[in-house]
Amino acid sequence: MSQQEKNTLLRRLVAGAVALILLLLVGISVSQAGEIVPAVGMTKSVNGDDNANFFGSLSFRSQLLPMIKSEIGVAYRQESRFNEQLKIRQWPVTASLYLNPIPMLYAGGGVGWYNTTFDYKDNTLVQDETKQEFGVHLGGGFQVPIGPAAAMDLNGRYVMLRDQENRLIPEKFNPDFWTTSLGLAIKF
Repeated sequence: MSQQEKNTLLRRLVAGAVALILLLLVGISVSQAGEIVPAVGMTKSVNGDDNANFFGSLSFRSQLLPMIKSEIGVAYRQESRFNEQLKIRQWPVTASLYLNPIPMLYAGGGVGWYNTTFDYKDNTLVQDETKQEFGVHLGGGFQVPIGPAAAMDLNGRYVMLRDQENRLIPEKFNPDFWTTSLGLAIKF
């Protein structure tokens, strides 16, 4: 392939990418179906200690059909177990589908990829490790409008993961957890 043919191909690819981006942006603005939801909340392990922990998240929601929303989100959470001998840090990336029969309420579920770091205390002589797990969740919430382009979003979710091995003592533990969050849904 000559240099001129390579340049022509490159220009066509760039023009095609620009056209695709413009079509996507026009489609998003026509549908007006998007919202960004930054949130803070509390998380509580099913079999962990009695303390609830804070977490933060950021989600993008869109209206797929008149009564169905989709959501892609990312969060950060951490918890301690076994008398603070193990700290678990998690960065879940999730995808959800919600049924919203009336504009203020939604309920549904989804799947997620949970990047989890197990950070053992130095005196345990156990090496830290990071794993990736697949999980599912069920949840829902409601939105209270606070203006034409924003709403307060209260959300709850139960996350189910496979049992994890504990390297401190030979036993498994249930990593499932609850979350409750309060966010600001910014519509665009």
